[in-house]
Amino acid sequence: MKLHDLRPVEGAIRGRKRVGRGTGSGLGKTSTRGHKGQNARSGGGVRPGFEGGQTPLFKRLPKRGFSNINRVEYDIVNLEQLNVFKEGTVVNAEKLVKQGLVNKNHGKIKVLGNGKLNVALKVRAHKFSKSAEKGIVDAGGSIEVI
Repeated sequence: MKLHDLRPVEGAIRGRKRVGRGTGSGLGKTSTRGHKGQNARSGGGVRPGFEGGQTPLFKRLPKRGFSNINRVEYDIVNLEQLNVFKEGTVVNAEKLVKQGLVNKNHGKIKVLGNGKLNVALKVRAHKFSKSAEKGIVDAGGSIEVI
């Protein structure tokens, strides 16, 4: 037996129900919708989450927390990740994206001090933690806040 010989078991796949194709089909006239009522009408039915007029679950549950609309998202880079660059390189957002250290540039980069930097680099970013600042300067590099 080969891959191209594989077929579903007999009777495993049923044909589509073709409703509204005349009385001879057995699925004509009301087209499986029954007689009258909200679900028999075109555009009928209820919205998702509707509970027949009872207060729906999403309204009964308490509200929690809030979302700050002024929140600023930063792409995080750790010191140990910067060791992939050569000595004296100017590291900016474009180089970090190209190197794959940040998935996509949200617009702002923050450098954190996790790990140890072994090469002297000039790092350009929007924010630096105190330990990252110290680690870069100790390695002989410099920082520039954009």
